Amino acid sequence: MTLQVGVKVLLRNPEGKILLLKRCEEKYGKTNGAWDIVGGRIDPGFTLLDNLKREVTEETNLSITSEPRLIAAQDIIPNDERHIVRLTYVAETVGEPELDTTENTEYKWLTFSELVQHTDLDIYVSTLVKDGLIQENSWD
Repeated sequence: MTLQVGVKVLLRNPEGKILLLKRCEEKYGKTNGAWDIVGGRIDPGFTLLDNLKREVTEETNLSITSEPRLIAAQDIIPNDERHIVRLTYVAETVGEPELDTTENTEYKWLTFSELVQHTDLDIYVSTLVKDGLIQENSWD
């Protein structure tokens, strides 16, 4: 079994809205929830936070402006060949994304209540919301 580690971040702007990205269907196919948060798999040899910052820059051309705070670790075992550990952080940012459209085709900023009510969230983000691990005060 191959172990992979991924880092994800809920980015919040100065207006208190959270960034969601719509996955590129050509790259990812049909998934359980088209809208996800920024992130991806780590490159070994770099710190988790350096990988997180790299993913944010690659996918959105934004920068993290606060100290990222870890809020969850999820085990994802999609089959007998792969085990993924997904670490989710919260952090602040400023500006508007410039997307790498080979990864994500659209973006939107949502209030926390809009995020909670969103019906097409990535299954793992949705689980964090349902389990109460993402809350309005997660950034405080």
